[in-house]
Amino acid sequence: MPDKLNALLERLKAHQRTLILAMAEYDGLPAGSALRQVAELENVIAAVEAVAAEEAERARSAHGSAPRRTGG
Repeated sequence: MPDKLNALLERLKAHQRTLILAMAEYDGLPAGSALRQVAELENVIAAVEAVAAEEAERARSAHGSAPRRTGG
């Protein structure tokens, strides 16, 4: 799952970057719809990063909570 989340994150960031660079080509203020798209992408990026962090923590916890064998 981490690979899929990372791939999604990279696609979202690339799309956001493309939008920002396209807006920079023009002298005036970008259209409100373009600004909203960038803002919405920022929210989704933050959400994906949060889920990725939760999944990483869950994986660490799963490895750390396994019963340990002792030499006996």
